[in-house]
Amino acid sequence: MVQRNKAPKNKLTMKVLAIVPSVYDTSPGQRFRLEQWEPLLREYGVEVTYEPFESPELHQVIYRSGEYMKKVKHVLRALNRRRNLLNRVKDYDLVYVFREAALLGPAWFERRIAASGVPMIFDFDDAVFVKYKSPTNGYLSHLKFPGKTATTVRLSAHVMAGNSFLERYSRKYNQNVTVIPTTIDTDKYKPVEKAEAQNVVTIGWSGSHSTVQHLDTLRDTLQELAKNKNFRLRVIGTPEYELTGVKTESIRWRSETEVLDLKKIDIGIMPLPNDEWSMGKCGLKALQYMALGLPTVCSSIGVNKDIIRDAENGFLADSKNEWIDKLSRLLDSAQLRKTLGSKARATVEEKYSARSQAPRVYQLFKETIESRSLKTK
Repeated sequence: MVQRNKAPKNKLTMKVLAIVPSVYDTSPGQRFRLEQWEPLLREYGVEVTYEPFESPELHQVIYRSGEYMKKVKHVLRALNRRRNLLNRVKDYDLVYVFREAALLGPAWFERRIAASGVPMIFDFDDAVFVKYKSPTNGYLSHLKFPGKTATTVRLSAHVMAGNSFLERYSRKYNQNVTVIPTTIDTDKYKPVEKAEAQNVVTIGWSGSHSTVQHLDTLRDTLQELAKNKNFRLRVIGTPEYELTGVKTESIRWRSETEVLDLKKIDIGIMPLPNDEWSMGKCGLKALQYMALGLPTVCSSIGVNKDIIRDAENGFLADSKNEWIDKLSRLLDSAQLRKTLGSKARATVEEKYSARSQAPRVYQLFKETIESRSLKTK
């Protein structure tokens, strides 16, 4: 059992302005970083005020196909809210920017924040500096300005990088960089007790409309596996997913049922393409499975190789044959699933729990504010 870090006895109230892209409790990056740390930071006297770029109305339409005029209208309103917010920046001790201050355009708002004199911490968990075309808003990709990430890193008092790949990128522009991994609330995610004998073992994948393409890379693999093994595929994140020859069920992702939906999985999978965008990923889905004590098979890409020690607390796979071999071994052995799942849970408790990382975040916030205060004296 990992000992919980205790908050300091003498609390110093710290007012933090959190400039984030999405509405609260809707975006994985926000939910498993600042939103998850906030209750723990509050124990240290940190008061967080969220200012999302999205409004509820923009959030409803931005990931739908079409409806261009609605999107333009709500984006313009969001940009205006950001301009008005600049007048209140000096009311805070620290500004925390997650990924970008605005979903579109150059680093104009980040430059204004940096010029205010209030220290800015930049946090990112994806390779947002890499050009990426959205499946639903490809036309907006031309307005994303991925090069602004370098500007934001350079302007920041400190950078929080989700993994070592992002850290190496950041150090080209700023030496004040700390790796803070994406974390799991281990009080909410608790191991699942599985029956020894199961008629059908469930292989599960969790993602979204934009990442289901990663699951598609295993279509042939899963179809071949199904010729010799009896299993069910559970797809969380899209209401429809068909795979000929494979028993498949698919459901929409919902925040309120996320943990319960994941608990119905027996084996978690996280396939990724071998590209620069994937190198920036922070292993969130793998960590969710592992926190529930589920054996996990991941592509041997990026941070996955740091999280998983092959055949010790999970499996890494690259080729089609490796995926089939390792999934087959897990399908055949309830004991192997239990052993790897138990070690996976221990890994999350030790290195990737919110309780283990929130004190580090607090200390980073505190030292950044103190450092800026010394410079202004």
